[in-house]
Amino acid sequence: ARGFFVAFSRGAAMTTICDLPEDVLVELLSLLPARDLLRSCRLVCSQWRDVVDLTTLWKRKCQRDGFYTQNLDRSVTDWKIFYVLSNLKRNLIKNPCAQENFRHWKLDKNEGDKWKIEGLPGPHGTGMPDPKVDKYFVTSYGPCFKSQLITLQKEGYWNELMDEKRPEIVVKDWYAARFDCGCCYELTVRLLSEDYIVLQEFHPKPVVIEQWSDAAWREISYTFQNYPAGVRHIWFQHGGQDTQFWAGWYGIRVTNSSITIGPLTM
Repeated sequence: ARGFFVAFSRGAAMTTICDLPEDVLVELLSLLPARDLLRSCRLVCSQWRDVVDLTTLWKRKCQRDGFYTQNLDRSVTDWKIFYVLSNLKRNLIKNPCAQENFRHWKLDKNEGDKWKIEGLPGPHGTGMPDPKVDKYFVTSYGPCFKSQLITLQKEGYWNELMDEKRPEIVVKDWYAARFDCGCCYELTVRLLSEDYIVLQEFHPKPVVIEQWSDAAWREISYTFQNYPAGVRHIWFQHGGQDTQFWAGWYGIRVTNSSITIGPLTM
């Protein structure tokens, strides 16, 4: 970005991009990727630093990329961070709906007849509210648990961002039982330090579903807020088993898991 200068001649005088009106400079710089603005352009000179820090520049980027709505005007406390987090936001769980078999998942426990993948709605099951989800993971009569470890820096969330802004970390999972068999569902999500020390944990009581249930899919959701500084990894684990110890795949069904990191609003 240091070479990002346009020079032209007006007789003997030379004019550079730094001579442009501020609103024009804002418009030009808003076209650049956020990473370049923060890591390069902001270091060019004090004028560029001040422009890169302007709320108007980041609101312009939000408008251009579809992150802006008028009702956000009073709720966004930092438009720069709001843009960065909105731009990064996506599901950090890989292969959440079994489209790639068990790829990206670590099978921590795989007992009984082991984990299996089935198509929705499955035997004695029901469809998901989201029609795009067409597969699920299902457990057996022995304990079945699988996990993913997310390293935040690899996903674009640098240390200072996590420590200083503490963006909301939203965890969601969907689970269901078969109509004809009881089962148990468990979920554990941990925020970990660089050395994998647990800084905060979400581990609700196991959900026990009795036989002859409605077999409906249910969502569990939790938002981490105001967590300690130093979060570098997120560990997600879910699973369970059937409660009647039937051979086959009569245990809890899980799919459409997600972890997203979102921008803060008031």
